[in-house]
Amino acid sequence: PAWLRRLCGQLLSERLMRPSGVQAVVRGIMEGTGGGTGAEAAAVDWRKCDTVAKILASCPQQCLSLEDYYRLVCPQILDLLRIQDKLTARQFQRVATTTLLTVAKEHPQLAEKHLLRPLLAPLLRCSE
Repeated sequence: PAWLRRLCGQLLSERLMRPSGVQAVVRGIMEGTGGGTGAEAAAVDWRKCDTVAKILASCPQQCLSLEDYYRLVCPQILDLLRIQDKLTARQFQRVATTTLLTVAKEHPQLAEKHLLRPLLAPLLRCSE
């Protein structure tokens, strides 16, 4: 039903914009992925990563501005690149890089401001 879809979307959006919300949502969706073997398990893993990335890159209806959403969510997306556990890190890195590419295609200025500049800041400091 439409009311259930709206409620789930609202709860998901609220969780994403909280501290560590992105990681919690990614863990919840990706749970149980990566344990299988073979091409079929890898394809499922990639599809889930792409789906999660699309969710993260999309500004929810409840958010007043795209800028505010990316300001809250993008640092958390970059944090996904710092996960230490090898199995989890592989999945989280896929989600983070796919999200970055999606945001860069759809909103290049916001991607530069909230994802690329922070990601490349150490390299830029070293090159100056």
